Amino acid sequence: MTKRTPRATGAVRAALAALAALLATAALAGAAPAPPAPAGAAVPAVPAARLGGHERTRAALDAAVEAGVPGALALARDPQGTWRGSAGVGDLHTRRPRLPGEHFRAGSIGKAFVSVVLLQLEAEHRLSLDDTVEQWLPGLVTGHGNDGRRITLRQLLHHTSGLHDYTDDPGIVRNLTTTAFLEHRYDSWTPRQLVRIATAHAPDFPPGTRFSYSSTGYVLAALVAEKATGRSYEEEAERRIIAPLGLHATHLPRHERTIPAPAGRSYSRFTDDPDHGMYDVTDFDPSVIRATGDLISTSADLDRFLTALLQGRLLPPAQQRELKTTVPTGEGEGVEYGLGLFHFTLCGTELWGHTGFFPGTQSVAYVSADTRRSLVFNFSTDALGDTDAAGDVIKAEFCAAAAAR
Repeated sequence: MTKRTPRATGAVRAALAALAALLATAALAGAAPAPPAPAGAAVPAVPAARLGGHERTRAALDAAVEAGVPGALALARDPQGTWRGSAGVGDLHTRRPRLPGEHFRAGSIGKAFVSVVLLQLEAEHRLSLDDTVEQWLPGLVTGHGNDGRRITLRQLLHHTSGLHDYTDDPGIVRNLTTTAFLEHRYDSWTPRQLVRIATAHAPDFPPGTRFSYSSTGYVLAALVAEKATGRSYEEEAERRIIAPLGLHATHLPRHERTIPAPAGRSYSRFTDDPDHGMYDVTDFDPSVIRATGDLISTSADLDRFLTALLQGRLLPPAQQRELKTTVPTGEGEGVEYGLGLFHFTLCGTELWGHTGFFPGTQSVAYVSADTRRSLVFNFSTDALGDTDAAGDVIKAEFCAAAAAR
């Protein structure tokens, strides 16, 4: 059964946990018949072998729109080529369709970029993932039982540090999930402010004892990269990943409030709005999710990045092994987390990738272990984050293909 967690608390972590649990359920089911559609939506009851993977994926996108997603955009790649699909609209006001090359906020998919930067620095002997946070950022992680001397960089990337997720702080939750967002959307944050919010809470558990998704670790990891190089995290990601791979539509916005054209609008519902209206939340200061979810990209660029990463084109063999050394998430049997990547097997296909979730966006990017298949898609809202809508698109693509083989 899919794990459900209210969007009003721990929105980012809750969405990831729900999706991980859904995927685990599907993986145990194997190449089962078509996934159920979200409530109120209709998916044609046609055998997967007849429809083929992409047609079922298109139907799942349509079902997501019927269930309440304003617009959905997808790219799927297999040995036969690349398929692009869309459903709904890119703008509820103008009603224009979503465009294949649209930019969107990719959310926590950007955590894999942070991991690559740190792993490359390790390969250059400029740091070790077994270094402690205190070695690099003395005095920053302290108080309320937090101790940077006991937390390693590896634990930050594995989500095993025990550090409280600052996005679970009641003030941050209020500003992201209620109409307070409209007042605070342009607030500017520094990474150290975000860390202080996290360390105002006691740690969730002793470092290294279990997994719990915490964006705080990636805020700290980016700060370590800056300390090791003397350059901003954004500069390092640009020169190490974005420029070498030719990811021309990908960038890290710092305080830039808008999304470059072409781009659609993004929408959210607020928990304290009795009318449950859709609000345009496209523009905001992304410093609140700096290095944890601020990445802006396209479906094609995310596919190119993950494919290159899994092919070993960004890391030496030793660091590639570290990247793919996983810990169990506890969110479902077989769902594991490496260094910035989720890992699981779905309907016989081993997948690596990540999800991204923030007000106005829900994104998913997964590539098969052999890099022969991939799926990247974006919903222009987070409003269906506690439903099966995103998981249904994943299952439609990968389980239909397995059934057709």
